[in-house]
Amino acid sequence: MDLQNIDASQIDISKVFIQYFIPWATNFLFALAIFLIGSAVSKWIVKLVGKALGKSTLDPMLIDFLKNILRWVLMLLVIVAALDQLGVDTTSFIAILGAAGLAVGLALKDSLQNFASGVMLIMFRPFRTGDYIEAAGTAGVVEEIRIFSTQLRTPDNKEVIAPNGDIYSGVIVNVTAKNTRRIDLVVGIGYDDDLRKAKRILEELVSEDERVLKDPAPFVAVGELGGSSVDLLVRPWTKTSDYFATKCDLTERIKLALDDAGISIPYPQMDVHLDSSGERPDAG
Repeated sequence: MDLQNIDASQIDISKVFIQYFIPWATNFLFALAIFLIGSAVSKWIVKLVGKALGKSTLDPMLIDFLKNILRWVLMLLVIVAALDQLGVDTTSFIAILGAAGLAVGLALKDSLQNFASGVMLIMFRPFRTGDYIEAAGTAGVVEEIRIFSTQLRTPDNKEVIAPNGDIYSGVIVNVTAKNTRRIDLVVGIGYDDDLRKAKRILEELVSEDERVLKDPAPFVAVGELGGSSVDLLVRPWTKTSDYFATKCDLTERIKLALDDAGISIPYPQMDVHLDSSGERPDAG
């Protein structure tokens, strides 16, 4: 049929209005109502869940993360319901969305691993902000635990960004997790030196330091008869915050006290004996 030859008077405007415009407008208004009401209900649900989670012991970062996921899921359901009201084939839409999600997931595999590891770190809390940790081949004070990475500050004030996947998949050493920490020192003295005197000096130095804890009691004993020295183990306990300063001070005071007492701290050496007989060894 040639549409150009159709007389406009032949078109029943009221019939077109009733059969096409009114149903479409009705569906559009219903879809708009579903979207507006659904959005308001979604915000209310997210707010209600946020208040409930706020009363728990969960980390605030994890709470915000869960709220964002819930908000996007609810909004996706609202959009699908509104499109369905408009007559859009939502089955195909969901299939396309799933395929797109799969493609994005494969392309961002490492990012998703870091994302999942970040969630696990936030949930199980092997360390917290302010802890000094050793993980992912680096060490430092935790400044921020993000979704994809963790920010550390090294003792020399460098900023390190470590992927959460590398941290969670490896060994995590939380140095400051406990309130107390043991100092491990090995002090070597010569075989000709007075062992009892050296041990007494070490015990006095440890007991005089106010930062050394009485319980657990400090431990001073012979650990090994080495190749060139008698090795004494010095193991006092101190608060974690005092660990580094106490260790450095004790090391210096032990060296000075042993020097004043005439007790040597030997270093590895090798004695070479030359045969002056002039005879060559038998090569046969």
